[in-house]
This record gives sequence, C-alpha cells and structure tokens, in this order.
Amino acid sequence: MAEIVLDGVSKSYAVGERVVDDLRLRIRDGELFVLLGPSGCGKSTVLRMIAGLEEITTGDLWLDGVHANDLEPRDRDVAMIFQSGALYPHLSVRDNIGFPLKLAGEAPDETSEKVTEMARALGLDEMLGRKPATLSGGQRQRVAMGRAMVREPSVFLMDEPLSSLDAGLRTELRMEIGGMVRSLGATTVYVTHDQIEALTLADRIGVMRDGVLQDVGTPQQLYDDPATVFVAAFLSSPQLNLLAGTAWAVRDEGIVIGLGEQRLTLPWRDPRAASFVPHHGEPVIVGLRPDTLTPVTEPTGGPVLSARLRAAEFHGHEWMAFAEVNIPGVDPDEIGARPRPRAEDGRASGGFLGALLGRRRPEPVAEPRHVGHRRRTDLLFRAGPARSMSGGSTVHLAVDLDRALFFARDGRRIDPLHR
Repeated sequence: MAEIVLDGVSKSYAVGERVVDDLRLRIRDGELFVLLGPSGCGKSTVLRMIAGLEEITTGDLWLDGVHANDLEPRDRDVAMIFQSGALYPHLSVRDNIGFPLKLAGEAPDETSEKVTEMARALGLDEMLGRKPATLSGGQRQRVAMGRAMVREPSVFLMDEPLSSLDAGLRTELRMEIGGMVRSLGATTVYVTHDQIEALTLADRIGVMRDGVLQDVGTPQQLYDDPATVFVAAFLSSPQLNLLAGTAWAVRDEGIVIGLGEQRLTLPWRDPRAASFVPHHGEPVIVGLRPDTLTPVTEPTGGPVLSARLRAAEFHGHEWMAFAEVNIPGVDPDEIGARPRPRAEDGRASGGFLGALLGRRRPEPVAEPRHVGHRRRTDLLFRAGPARSMSGGSTVHLAVDLDRALFFARDGRRIDPLHR
C-alpha cells in the first residue's frame, strides 16, 4: 500500500503545449481513485507518469513518501493493466499469471499456490492450461488482471481495462475489480471515460479536462455538488438540461433568473441567493437534471417551466420525454475550458447590495453571448405515464429548485460548494 502525491505535475511534448497542466492531487493509501474524463484529456498520461513510462516535465511525484521522479519503473512497486490484455501468446494462462513471480525468483511451489488461488478468485481455475488465443476478450482481461495482482504490488494502475468489452462483461468485471482491489488493500488509480464505471467503482473521483483537474470528491459529492458545469454535465445520465439566462436581484422577490420569456425565482430565504448578488445583470447557466422536472396538469404557485412536447421514448423501466422550450441552450464543451482555480466566493458590501435590491423588476433579458446554441433546445424529463401525452401539446414542468445547479458565465458554480 502507498500514498501517491502529485505536486504541480505537468507534461509537455512540445514548447507551449501542455497535455497535463499543474496537477496537484493526493491519492490516499488503499484508496480506489478514478480519473475520469473524455478522450485526450491527459488522464492516461498521468497514469503513465506514475508508472514511470513517461517523464515528468515539471513538478514532483511522491510514492509512499519517496520522491519518484527519477525512479525506474521496476523500482516503483506498481502494476499496470492496459486496455488490451497484452498477454504472452505462447504461454498458458497459468504461466501468464505466474510470470511476474517467476521473474522475482519466487519458489515454484509458492508460485503455483498463488496462481491457483488467483485463478480461482477470477473464475479461471478451469482454464489454466489454455493459451490466450482460445480465450474470450473478458477471459483474457481477467488473466491480465491476475498477472498484475498476483504479486501484490503497492499500487495498481488500470488504464481503461474494460473499454473493449461488451456491456455485460463490463458489469461483471467491474464488480470483480472493485472487490479484488479492496480485498488486497492496494492503492488503485483507475482511468476511464465511462461515468458509470467511475460512479460505481470509486472511493473518490478526479475529473479532468484539457489536461486540467476540474474537481475531486466522492461520487455523491461530484454528482450532487459539482464545481463546474463541465463536471455536472459529464456526470449526468440521462443528459443534464443546461439553460442560459440572466440573474437579477429584485427587492421583493429574490433572485429572478430570466430564461427567454420565462423565469425562475430563488427567494431571499434560500441560502444560495446571496451568492448571486455579485452576478446581478450577468449571464448565468441553470442546470436541471431530468428528475428535477415533474409534469403537472396546470401551473401552480411554485416554479414552473412551460414547453411543447416533442417526443417520448420508452426505456423499459420508464418513459423519457423531450419538450421544446424557447430558452437558449448551453453546450458544456464551449464553457470554461482550462479554468483557473476556484476563487473565494465574493460577498457584496451593504451599499452595493442595497443599490441592487432597489431594482423592483428585472430588466429585459438579453440573449447571452457566452453560450453555444443547439439547433433545438429540449428539456429532457421523466414523463411518468407518457401514453397520455400527445406530441405538440403544451406541458407544464414543476421545477425542484432545491436540486437545481447554478453556474457563472465561466462555468464555475455560483454558490459555495458543501463538501
């Protein structure tokens, strides 16, 4: 077991081109830590720098308190599992799993016992005499896992080990990986672009984008309390509804968020309202997960958005519906690339607050220029018995404001995080 510390680590392949930029991260002893992000964000490069397969351009790497920048890969006590099994085709399953122990000079009897135990744990005990060419993709990946785990290293590094497998095998091996690494107690860094893998496997998740670490926290923290609009959208299935609006501080109402011809109001008693005051008159982004929108028969006294039903899809266990709404949409990929570290949340002075609260009604809402517009802006919501809905009809959607997410124009959360 080992603690991993990356202190200001950067990686450049060309002058001025950083694929990893000033990464500061502490991975705890025995933790299963998932690095999550889209292809090309630098997460595999981080893994290779920890393994010693890539040189660190600037910054420091510490493995269990030992400065590791210049350590050879063989001296780091790490084991790496790649996307492809990368097995020795001429060796049997038994010899592939036992190969690291043979290199380490372990006694044959002990090697045989450890290989048998590992094969049994991975469901490979009846395949020990077979060659890799006779195995399925899932079986080959299990052999690769066994080969990495059998010598019980201090650190496991897993680079998208399940991405080439079908959905059923991914689910099965995902459970096995989580159980195996936790039973061994080894520190594990797992790289993936699959949010389901991240949410189900991780003790903590780090989300990367364009070489920059966007946010770190437990799966629940990142889902419920994301630091940026990119993190919120990336950790959302079904997709997150992102709407562009403008915030106004209104004396008798609270924070009024203009959304085209519609509005949402955050009352002053809401603890988040004060955080909007410095953003008075500025563009904001509203994030609404599908389960925060509930169809109602008629508009009620609470916050409601109206839209035109476009389509409904049956997903087996539920209906999902798409309703066209005349509100500018937001493309999260166009917001907040390479953000600066989150600054302390500002607070307006009494005089500034008083001046803002003097406005009794919001001014006309100008269309924000900082957002990317989709051809059609749809609200995605859980429809309940969608058979009763007809395309083209008007639907009224009650909004659960307590679970709404609010972001500034640069993509960072407006209200403070609660971690």
